[in-house]
Amino acid sequence: MATTQLTASSISAKGFASFEGLRSISNLKVASFAPLKQNRRSFHGLVVKASTVVSPKYTSLKPLGDRVLVKIKTAEEKSVGGILLPVSAQSKPQGGEVVAVGEGHSIGKTTVEISIKNGTHVVYSKYAGTELEFDGSKHLILKEDDIVGILETDDIKDLQPLNDRVLIKVAEVEEKTSGGLFLSQAAKEKPSFGAVIAVGPGPLDEEGKRKALSVSPGNTVLYSKYAGNDFKGADGSEYITLRASDVIAVLQ
Repeated sequence: MATTQLTASSISAKGFASFEGLRSISNLKVASFAPLKQNRRSFHGLVVKASTVVSPKYTSLKPLGDRVLVKIKTAEEKSVGGILLPVSAQSKPQGGEVVAVGEGHSIGKTTVEISIKNGTHVVYSKYAGTELEFDGSKHLILKEDDIVGILETDDIKDLQPLNDRVLIKVAEVEEKTSGGLFLSQAAKEKPSFGAVIAVGPGPLDEEGKRKALSVSPGNTVLYSKYAGNDFKGADGSEYITLRASDVIAVLQ
């Protein structure tokens, strides 16, 4: 790789801020870089197309094993007040409609079918699955275990968690310190505790039977700070969905 040697005397001071006491240093080697070659990913405006495009000649897609195909819900282009949102402000959807399911998976000698049916509206983990451009729409193919729960309304408080997932309403942020001082917005620490709203039926054991969770609706719990997926309810309340293993204590 070609290199260029720069010395203190070869660099013009014009256009640079003056630094008192700046001393010349030994030769500085700067690597030169060849221009990036264009490929299918566009770097103009840092736009990267992440979806896998399925050719129109394929009219159906059958997930295998414990995978599910979800048609992604379209992102909201307007705010609640009807204001158009720029692309950067449009939140990525984390939900959609199940349009195809696999045959299930085996646990020991037991075959467990996928519990979600076609037409069910679900919410899934934020970074789960593989995005597809299929039949003119955006889809996501992911494992059943990456589906957080079933949501048939537009309000996250109505979520029915699946497997070992738990839905928690996050406690309100403290506005004052223990000494009575008001906290600025930047100083308000997001709570890591709240009230359990709903729980899943529990994970499957080696015999394919459900194992009940150790927390119940109504419990106030403490959970791992960086776990789960955050949501905002229709009334502005904060919710989080996480695995029961991320709940670390029950507060009484």
